[in-house]
Formats: sequence, structure tokens, C-alpha cells
Amino acid sequence: MEQISTLFVHKLVDVALEGEAANHSQRRDWLESVGLDPNSPVDPKCMIRDLVYYELCERIARESDLGMTLPLKAGGSVCCDDYGAFGLAWKSAINLRGSYQRAERYARVLSSVAIFEVVPDGAKTYLMMHWEGSRSLGLRLSNEQTMAEIVKLSREVCPHSFAPEAVYFKHQSPGSTAAHEKYFGCPVHFGADRDALLVSESALGKSNRLGDPALSKFFDTHMEQELRELSDDSGLSKRVRIQISQALSEGVPTVTEIARRLGMSGRTLQRRLSEQDLSFKILVDDSRRELAERLLEETDYALTEIAFLTGFSEQSAFNRAFKRWAGKTPRSYRLGA
Repeated sequence: MEQISTLFVHKLVDVALEGEAANHSQRRDWLESVGLDPNSPVDPKCMIRDLVYYELCERIARESDLGMTLPLKAGGSVCCDDYGAFGLAWKSAINLRGSYQRAERYARVLSSVAIFEVVPDGAKTYLMMHWEGSRSLGLRLSNEQTMAEIVKLSREVCPHSFAPEAVYFKHQSPGSTAAHEKYFGCPVHFGADRDALLVSESALGKSNRLGDPALSKFFDTHMEQELRELSDDSGLSKRVRIQISQALSEGVPTVTEIARRLGMSGRTLQRRLSEQDLSFKILVDDSRRELAERLLEETDYALTEIAFLTGFSEQSAFNRAFKRWAGKTPRSYRLGA
């Protein structure tokens, strides 16, 4: 069961009712619909189910005047201090790259839905967001809100005017994209093969306004403790599968290699998987199958290339494995036979 911080609920409600301070009944209705007490203070550690949050996103977009600009307004209303220790860790990082690396490692304290990954690509770097679930309107709105929040936090800590090189969303365009391009200050691509920000290396390398090595180390230690105190390992299998998928083009990874990517020892990862009755071998098999299906459905790569990208040294071995997974050959699967 995936969860999202109720901080984001309050941001949605606040921007939707901006200028309507007297509308207490609407605020109460929206907050109580997701089980929140309207009189309680905002607590970033208080969570609700992701599906409940998505339903609220859809409802507020429908009932407010903001419509499809709701996630941009909500994302643009945040500041680092809203996020408690996570926000302070982001703000005290030496540079923007350090801030993004903290999102990669610590964002789980705010949500188990999206997993962040910093992916270098020549003179630029992608901050990737990995989401699971059907692309409902609510998930799409939440996705855009998260991207808008990242850009707002980046602008807060950068000592110069910040805009990404490009923004990518897997979901289709909401219609007019003028508001999105105005907010992000760059081209915004919908129907893409990823959810990501593309950021220049020069922007990532400049010192943050309040970057401080001692504070950065302190908040890293604090966030590590928060991670340890999380009550469960929700999302662990998803994080493992994503890391496996990223590593497959270099061959099938070992549990030690994946554990290193996740910042833990191989023994710790094995233990945590065992506690959830999960098998690393099965997760590898599942990751190869999911990646193969996605490549067959969404790209025109040759079957030999897909075999390589999913960790097979020969196409014949890939064909046998895929037939075991799907009951048909890769070619038949691609053709929809």
C-alpha cells in the first residue's frame, strides 16, 4: 500500500481556496474526505493512501476554478521549510546535485509512490521519477505537482535564476501547455518515455545559497535515522526492480551490486527481502519481463537489442525466457498476436 504525506493535501486545499479564507465549509469538506481533522496542524509525517490522494486531486481540480493548473499552483506554493528535516537536508546540500541526491535517497520519508534517480547524460543530467500505477487523472495531477515542487525548491536554493533544460511527462498533454511552459521556463514534453527533469551540469554544480558541509552532514545523519525508523519496507521491491532494470544492459546484476546502489550491504538487502517473503532471483526475473514487455510495446528496437538491454547475451535465450513469461514469442507479443 503506497502512501503520500498529507503536506501535499494541505497545499492543494490552500491554493484552491486562496482568497477564500472564509470558505471554512469547503476546506473542512475536502480535508475530512481524506480523514484529516481540519483543526490539526500540518504534519509532513502524517500519511494517507495514494489512491485517496489521487481522488482528492481529481475532485479539487473539478470543483475549483484552477482546473488543470492546480498542480502547478500547488507545487509552486511550497518552500523547503514545509518539508521539515527533508527540506533542511535539501537546503543545506552543497549544490543542487547534492539536493537531488537527497531526493534520490530520502524522498521516501514523504512518499512511497515516486522513486527518484539521478542519471547523468553527458553535459546534462536527468532527475528521473519512477511511478507505478495506471495513469489516472489523479496520478497525472500528482505527478505534475511533484515536478512543480522540485523546480520550486530548486529555485529556492539556487543562487541564480533556475530553469530546467526540459521537462518530460509520460502522460498525454492536458490540452494547452502554455501554463506549463510558463511555469517551468523550458520546453515541456508530454507523451514522453520518462517522467524527468533535464538539468545542465553547470546548474547542478553551482553552490546552493545556504549550502554548508557541516549542516549537510548533520541532516544526512538525521535523515538516515528517519529512514531506519520507518515502520515498514513499503516500496522496497519496487526500488529493487528499478535498480535491476537500470543495470541489466551490463548483464544480470548480483544482490550485492543492487544493494550498493540502494546504500546498504548485500546481507541487509537479503534480510529485508526475506522479511517480506521476497526472492531476489524472482525480482530479477520480474524486472527482465517487465522491461522486455515495455520495450516491445513502446519502442521499435530490434529483438537483438531488446535481448541485450534485458541482460541476455543471445537472442535465442531471450526468446525462450520470453515465451516462458508470456506464453508467446517476442515477435508475436509485439504484433499483438
